Amino acid sequence: MKKTHLILLVLIAAAIVVLVSYTGDLSSYETIGSAKQKEGKFVNLIVKMDKSKAVQYDPAKDPNLLEFNVQDSLGGKIAVVYHNTMPTDMEKSERLVLKGKVQGDHFECSAIVMKCPSKYKDNPNALKDQPVTISN
Repeated sequence: MKKTHLILLVLIAAAIVVLVSYTGDLSSYETIGSAKQKEGKFVNLIVKMDKSKAVQYDPAKDPNLLEFNVQDSLGGKIAVVYHNTMPTDMEKSERLVLKGKVQGDHFECSAIVMKCPSKYKDNPNALKDQPVTISN
């Protein structure tokens, strides 16, 4: 076997190892009910804030502790604990993507991604009314 063939086989094997290692990081979106069944495993939740319950955040006391409640589209509810500062305008966000694990009776969140409402939500034809300018 030539040296080039050996090098090519090693590169292919390395590429396969890299691809397999990334599949462990891929996770799908879960409902709160299915996340509770996978307690301790990393999941992504798409939820909205439960505004009937107060957000507990006191930056003077502990700026890295945020507690709030969420619900998913199926009506499942859970308390969330986030050990970081509160994201700006989180209450105004239409949807939240929470990344973390269910730990007992709450969701231990490691990251929050906010899904903001579209700026054209109120007027779906607003984009059609805008003039288009093309410059060279």
